[in-house]
Amino acid sequence: MRHDPAAASLVVMLRGLRMYGMAQATADLIEQGAPAFGAAIPILSQLLKAELAEREVRSIAYQTKTARFPAYK
Repeated sequence: MRHDPAAASLVVMLRGLRMYGMAQATADLIEQGAPAFGAAIPILSQLLKAELAEREVRSIAYQTKTARFPAYK
């Protein structure tokens, strides 16, 4: 399979989420060129983006709570 930036970004996002086993399995699927995997790339990409966004929101909420600000402005 030729180099697909969307598929490569999946591996980067998985590593960013510390899902190293899934990142390795994804890299293997990319190399194999599985057609079913190619069709699933947009869905997986959206799911990973949603997870990254949710983790960012939770991190900010946690940091704000830990800082003990008197009121959220």
